Amino acid sequence: MTVTEAPATREPAGRCPFAPAGPDLVDPRLYSHGDAPRLWRELRERDGLHWQQVDADRGFWSVVHYREADLVLRDTDTYTSERGTLLDLLGTDDPAGGQQLAVTDPPLHTARQARLKRALTSKAVAKEREQIRALVVELLEPLGDGGVFDFASAMMAMPMWVTGTMMALPRTDWEWLTRATTMCIAADDPEFQEPGGRAATLMTARLELFGYFQDLIAHRSEHLGTDLLSALLSTRFEGRLMSPGEVISNCYSLLLGANVTTPHAPTFVLAEFAGSEVLADWAAHPELNESGYAEALRWASPVNHVMRYATRDTVLRGTPVAAGDAVVVWLGGANRDGSVFAEPERFDLRRRPNKHLAFGIGPHYCVGHSVARTTLGVLFDELFTRYHDFRPAGRPERLISNFASGYKHVPITARRRSHSPASLEVRS
Repeated sequence: MTVTEAPATREPAGRCPFAPAGPDLVDPRLYSHGDAPRLWRELRERDGLHWQQVDADRGFWSVVHYREADLVLRDTDTYTSERGTLLDLLGTDDPAGGQQLAVTDPPLHTARQARLKRALTSKAVAKEREQIRALVVELLEPLGDGGVFDFASAMMAMPMWVTGTMMALPRTDWEWLTRATTMCIAADDPEFQEPGGRAATLMTARLELFGYFQDLIAHRSEHLGTDLLSALLSTRFEGRLMSPGEVISNCYSLLLGANVTTPHAPTFVLAEFAGSEVLADWAAHPELNESGYAEALRWASPVNHVMRYATRDTVLRGTPVAAGDAVVVWLGGANRDGSVFAEPERFDLRRRPNKHLAFGIGPHYCVGHSVARTTLGVLFDELFTRYHDFRPAGRPERLISNFASGYKHVPITARRRSHSPASLEVRS
């Protein structure tokens, strides 16, 4: 697959912003072994949108500028999510469209999301902070033993420890659930791939996850509690409860969202700055915790892309976009747009304001953002309160995925502090 010129009927008059050839933006190895930030920088230097023809029938426009990314994600009338939001489903309507929150447009999306948003407000999540802290402390404990600690592996487990607790999922299932969700977001990675290849991996993981939640909700429906799964089961809209299929689909979406966003921001920080002054600076200035993890989210942009389809003929960045065209927003590209972020290629602990799009924007702004922020705040608090002298102990390895931007292995060492400095003030 190559990046090709868009059809002549779509080319903006008087200019040609399309490269005749170039890297394949669908290829997951571009994000694990290539230089995506450099590519996005080059694409931002062009006037219009960038078209990639995937095959005879499918192609998509790429959005790498902040302004247009913001517009596409907010304007649900012109750009729908209901046909699918991931490149893996390009040209194939998502069967969960209209059922799963991620692939439902307002006003139905707004009604379905309301109960879950109430359960995940900053105030509600704040009540869970000390439980989250206990989980994080336990997860980090081996770091102080003096040996090599795979920070990325621990961080990939962290979302399930937190979300599994909030959804009241059995702890014995957390490790399996972590791997199954990783298989869904990184089916091209040999470490998580089934023998039958990518398609078999996705099919196996999805069938097992959906079957797991089918059995779980059958039991939980008769034993409702105060957990997130119970909130989904008891949510009413349009005078009815969600069907079992709708609940299962949204449980799946919640797990995938948590397992992409939360782990990779801290993993990027340790992978790229262990042994540097960045971590020492952060630890020495607890007041930077909030701006620090916000910058980590911008820097990592863990959700690599989201896709929409144009519902009508429109124009975006001077480029005609036809009804039915796929439009892919590269969040990492938008988060390094120099028209919004000063010195965007510099990691700045003191960056304020920081209007990053790591959680998206508009109606589909990440419903679990308060959980993610609280978890990241607690994580960096405990990391710098308890440990210091972080050093790389091997070569980091990137996760092979075009959806999740992150590392799967980051070997480090650290030393346990002989005494703990005053705890950082954690804000949600």
